[in-house]
Amino acid sequence: MNDNISDKDKKIWEKFLSSKDKLPNKDIKTHSKKRFLTRSIDLHGYTLDQANIAIENFISQAFADKIGKLIVVTGKGLHSKNDKDPYVSKDLSILKYSVPEFISNNQTLMSMINDIKDAKIEDGGSGAFYIFLKKKYDK
Repeated sequence: MNDNISDKDKKIWEKFLSSKDKLPNKDIKTHSKKRFLTRSIDLHGYTLDQANIAIENFISQAFADKIGKLIVVTGKGLHSKNDKDPYVSKDLSILKYSVPEFISNNQTLMSMINDIKDAKIEDGGSGAFYIFLKKKYDK
């Protein structure tokens, strides 16, 4: 090992010793959670076409506003009137299923999205989902 210390290293060390800045204690664990700017939309009462238009506008605007996390509340379909129409699927036209499908089939929207996940119970549980948007420079 070389015992010779360069003048540059000496100056850096002297500057460090004279500064009042403290080194972080590595023994103390700090848990930093990622915090996202969040927006939410509630699609209760929307028709399928209305919901698709609303969600497309909502995602595009949130992306432009640099929002990181979206909460989309669709409901669970418990109050859907689809069971009265024999020509409408009782499962697939419920917003809970059709809105995520609309999003995943829309390449423009998917280019703005990092991930889509089920919501936690406090945000709507199985009647909602999260959309995590990309940052503009992540395109």
